[in-house]
Amino acid sequence: MFNAQYFRTFITLVETGSFTRTARRLEMTQPGVSQHVRKLELYLGKPLLDRQGRRFVLTEAGRRAYDYALKLFAEHEQFRHSLDDESLDSGECRLASPGSVGLMLYPFILGQQQMHTGLTVSYSFAFNHEIVTDVLAGRHDLGIVTEAVRHPDIECEAWHQEPLCLVVPADFAGTGLADLMGIGFISYSDGVNHAGVLLRHNFPAEFRSMSHFPRQGFTNEVSMVLDAVARGLGFTVVSRLVLETSPWQRQVKELSLPHPVHETLYLVTRRGSRMPRRYTRLLEAFREHRRHERYGHGELPVPEAGERLG
Repeated sequence: MFNAQYFRTFITLVETGSFTRTARRLEMTQPGVSQHVRKLELYLGKPLLDRQGRRFVLTEAGRRAYDYALKLFAEHEQFRHSLDDESLDSGECRLASPGSVGLMLYPFILGQQQMHTGLTVSYSFAFNHEIVTDVLAGRHDLGIVTEAVRHPDIECEAWHQEPLCLVVPADFAGTGLADLMGIGFISYSDGVNHAGVLLRHNFPAEFRSMSHFPRQGFTNEVSMVLDAVARGLGFTVVSRLVLETSPWQRQVKELSLPHPVHETLYLVTRRGSRMPRRYTRLLEAFREHRRHERYGHGELPVPEAGERLG
């Protein structure tokens, strides 16, 4: 007979790698854990573990059972949370974004949680492709990505825009493309794309390719890239969200450019799912917060043609 608790015990066993730790985490006895695994094996008709003394490895059936169990409980959690989709101020928020967005969005949502104690927040920092995979698997209700997604099971819509900033060391005295080539480029995951678009719009007669710039370094963590710039090792191009939350913002400066370029952020959800109203309220509140920070309480300017990225 199907028993969800057997699958839960099996997931925990795989994640801990130990019958003892599984028993401790689930507040069970070790024989009880073994019994759950045996009953699950009996139910599935396949051995799930290749036991080697006190250690074990998963069989092929065990790996497939683990993947199925993760999907099973992800769908269960999504169903459970969907029952509370009408509440604005309570329920769990499960979302993910790249670090460039989460550096400011995550603290903002935590502030909302402090005001509305019925909210709980599960926030993951990840790359775009990881976010899409996790939304499809039901591990997140909502993802925020920096590139439009085309997938038959994903709904993707443009949500928000942030300016891209050309950031140089605080003592940088240059103004042109040749000066930037002189100090070189510090890159990150989206760095080459962002820099290429911004420089192409502002130096159309001179800019050819980012490959012409000396590469001074790379980090896969966008929140750290301004550390290298602050040390005088080169320049970079980041979202204003990154610049405004950076601990090195006093050791760098934004180089003023005549033609602004904006990065577009997209919301991704599983096709056919209904996003709970609490997400809509949080997302709108954040956009309003950013609007007031950047423009005060006046009317929001409309970006001119050519300002968008993506």
